[in-house]
Amino acid sequence: MDRGLPDGLDLVEAPTPCFIIDEDRLARNLAVLSRVKQATDCRILLALKAFAAFSVFPQLRRTLDGCCASSPFEARLAKEEFGGEVHAFAAAYSDRDILELAQFCGHVVFNSQAQLAKYRNQLSRSGVGLALRVNPEHSEVRLPIYDPCAPGSRLGVRRAHLEPSCLEGLEGLHFHTLCELGADALERTLRAFEEKFGAFVAGRKYVNFGGGHHITRPDYDVDLLIRLINDFKARHGVQVYLEPGEAAALDAGYLVATVLDVVEADMGVAIMDASVAAHMPDVLEGPYRPPLAGAGLPGEKDWTFRLAGLSCLAGDVAGEYSFDAPLQPGDKIAFLDQAHYTMVKTNTFNGVRLPSIGLFSKGEGLRIIREFNYNDFKSRLS
Repeated sequence: MDRGLPDGLDLVEAPTPCFIIDEDRLARNLAVLSRVKQATDCRILLALKAFAAFSVFPQLRRTLDGCCASSPFEARLAKEEFGGEVHAFAAAYSDRDILELAQFCGHVVFNSQAQLAKYRNQLSRSGVGLALRVNPEHSEVRLPIYDPCAPGSRLGVRRAHLEPSCLEGLEGLHFHTLCELGADALERTLRAFEEKFGAFVAGRKYVNFGGGHHITRPDYDVDLLIRLINDFKARHGVQVYLEPGEAAALDAGYLVATVLDVVEADMGVAIMDASVAAHMPDVLEGPYRPPLAGAGLPGEKDWTFRLAGLSCLAGDVAGEYSFDAPLQPGDKIAFLDQAHYTMVKTNTFNGVRLPSIGLFSKGEGLRIIREFNYNDFKSRLS
């Protein structure tokens, strides 16, 4: 993964805080996904829960087959702005959800047999294809908060609880066990899935391998993924779906901020006009230390600072970084790999301004396509 900004991107031009989506790096990711599609004839959906910047949907839909949604709002966005196939999955649906999803989706995946029984006739009459999510009970994810197969997980039907009769008429089975993992983790998952649920694939049109595949990471074994998909299709005679979200936008965005003040604590603390809690909350949920253009680890360079947001949350901190020169008010900094799970998760805690959104390519430079104001804050309240 690159650890720098692209040539031609001048941070002076960016209003802050600002997300910048790198169209050239999106194209690089799409080229990898296109290779997988061409080699396997699988179908690849964009997971909107990770990345839903509809201004770049025209670029994405030239390669991807559609979207998977986690809510009626995401499904509507997919239908109106992306086109192609629209699949939906949520841990549970309300009556209102089902009415809305029937308007926008071609496929709805259920998390339980009870909800499948409740809504199957209603959706079938609307021409919506149905699928069931199953839980292979095979954990690959290190952090329990991100592990769909952790003990006590509410996600997917376990084999011991499955009533085979509920599968009658279903088009697909769905599993999801991964998060930022390689094809080797998928290989182990497939063994667990086929051991528990392989007998129920016959009669289905497709099996959805879910998301969490880090396909566009430089060290990902794309050849192994291709072999796994083709071998599975040969064994079972069904279509295979993948639902990458992060992989589509990996390393294809930046969050640019301005240093507002530097205060002395146990070390120098640079306070930004961005907020970790409001603008990149995964840093705190993970937690993880986001990469920063031109910076090093603490102590690696001459000057080490803690980077902090401007909200009242004491823990609104991105981490500690070192620099060649001391940070000063007015300096601009850029966090890397901030396209996925950022814009979709921003909030207006403390009334902090939402970051603007821009697009960048070497051919067209930086274009600011969205700026937010007081009404975006007020309209979320009453």
